[in-house]
Amino acid sequence: MMNNNRRTDRLLVGGFVSVLFLMSAAFLLHPTVKFSELENRYLQNAPRFTWDNLVSKAFAEDAEKYVTDHFPYRDDWVWVKSSLEQLRLQQENNGIYKGEDGYLFEKFAKPDYAELQKYAEAVKRFAASHPEVDMTFMLAPTSIGMYPERLPWKAPFYSEAKVNHWIADRIGQDVTFMDGFDFLRPHASEDLYYRTDHHWTTLGAYYAYAAYAEQMGWQPLSKDQFRIETVSESFLGSYHTRSQFSGLKPDSIQAYIPKKPVSTEIYIADTDTTVTGLYDDSFLGKKDQYSYFLGGVHALTTIKTSLDPQTADQGKLLVLKDSYAHSFIPFLTQHVSQIDMIDIRYYNGNIGDYMKENGITDVLMMFNTATFVENGEILKIDD
Repeated sequence: MMNNNRRTDRLLVGGFVSVLFLMSAAFLLHPTVKFSELENRYLQNAPRFTWDNLVSKAFAEDAEKYVTDHFPYRDDWVWVKSSLEQLRLQQENNGIYKGEDGYLFEKFAKPDYAELQKYAEAVKRFAASHPEVDMTFMLAPTSIGMYPERLPWKAPFYSEAKVNHWIADRIGQDVTFMDGFDFLRPHASEDLYYRTDHHWTTLGAYYAYAAYAEQMGWQPLSKDQFRIETVSESFLGSYHTRSQFSGLKPDSIQAYIPKKPVSTEIYIADTDTTVTGLYDDSFLGKKDQYSYFLGGVHALTTIKTSLDPQTADQGKLLVLKDSYAHSFIPFLTQHVSQIDMIDIRYYNGNIGDYMKENGITDVLMMFNTATFVENGEILKIDD
């Protein structure tokens, strides 16, 4: 009897060690990727070991994120989990709710207001340190903020409108604050957001453009001054990739092409390349179709238009932004001779120095509420 127990213990231990060995081998041999097509985001880089990182616990936190992001066959495990959740008729998976009218929504919980206070103070100090620059801060709600009534029954959520109002109260005296609810709510019955993605549609971006143009004293183009072209009818966006809910109708993507176009030249500093078009058709055949706009995420991009700087509505404009700006920026090329775009999540230079070196006199800070709340990269502007 004792020998049988020992044999069983050995089998269990051996099996456990074998599984650990195989998983470790799979982790080491599995090719490392930088970007997840499934989750439409960049994955955690390998942790950098330094004494400061070790003491501050940053090394341990980064190591945990790295292992989680690069776990072997992670995408397959996500799909399996989602399939099991749907068999249980669950209306939430991986932080995504399945709502009415085919809409998916990302959870939005009450933010840490102490952290928000830090972000607001950073914006205030940034404005105070550049009094010669006209600054506008646009905060756009996401779909859960605009359509909470479409959430599943009793699904918890926190009001994005309350967050926007709180931020406006703290920075509105230092910058021109534009609350996305103000210019989007009058059009709430229209298709302002993709059903399966976290971005607004080109129509939502158009209303943001019209509001910003009026704020700047420009005459915005009317819709009938564009050719509105549907470039895709098969877009399943980031909410779909995270949740893996099945049976969803894909979104369509539209491009607003001015009937009187302005030519552009776009320099992408990340890759040291220059292109001429505002749209990249190659992404329409990929998972991340939203990157059709401006070719996706880049740390630093400069767009020069054929407009004369002396007669254009605006000579130079710096846009500090997240990806909501990508479908918005093409509209601005009808008014601005040069647009510099910095995605502060990936840009590591000093923004104040960049402004001085490039003669920037106007800045637009443009974020969606969820990104602004969850991403502390806004603190970079206070360097």
